[in-house]
Amino acid sequence: MTCNTASAVRVVIADDQRMVREGLSVVLGAQAGIEVVGEAANGAEAVATAAALEPDVVLMDIRMPEMDGLAATRRVCADVPATKVLVLTTYDLDEYVYQALQAGASGFLLKDASATALADAVRIIAAGDALLAPSVTRRLLGEFARLPRDSPRVPTSPELTPRENEVLVLLARGLSNAEIAAELFIGEQTAKTHVGRIFDKLALRDRTQAVIYAYERGIVAPGDR
Repeated sequence: MTCNTASAVRVVIADDQRMVREGLSVVLGAQAGIEVVGEAANGAEAVATAAALEPDVVLMDIRMPEMDGLAATRRVCADVPATKVLVLTTYDLDEYVYQALQAGASGFLLKDASATALADAVRIIAAGDALLAPSVTRRLLGEFARLPRDSPRVPTSPELTPRENEVLVLLARGLSNAEIAAELFIGEQTAKTHVGRIFDKLALRDRTQAVIYAYERGIVAPGDR
């Protein structure tokens, strides 16, 4: 583990393979501004460690004994709301993507990501943004396309202003604040303010949950532009 610094992003690594935990700890420990403060070998340990240490980010494997990463993600997000969960996934875990996002995960990172990508992902999640690898995003949209529709599509969310609904649609398309600003011909800070208000009004943790909200309610659908 790295030495403590006041401004460091504090991380807990949860994975049932010791070699993976140690490797991730070494990689992250070598990055400026990131501190690995704890490790967990299963989901139950991840929940307990997150509650005790209140890290900024938990790197969460999905397939773990005693309590899997899905259940652990749900517990961490409920019990330690300030802590963000970044799920570590592999190509054979496609069926878990949607479930983990519903559980409150802020994003996904493939286990074969580079050290730079891993560090960037941790910083992005800690800053309150969401992160989905492009390949994971495609699978997620495919999952949405297969979901049954019990109600017709709705054009807007009644809790939001017309402008906020426009921003929500662009959020669901994966646009950044800068891209939203360019699309709507507004300042980037104004776009950021709209995004924050959407989160507050809809009680959403981050951009990933905004995407889920928009797709589940039929405000947008796979293939929309």
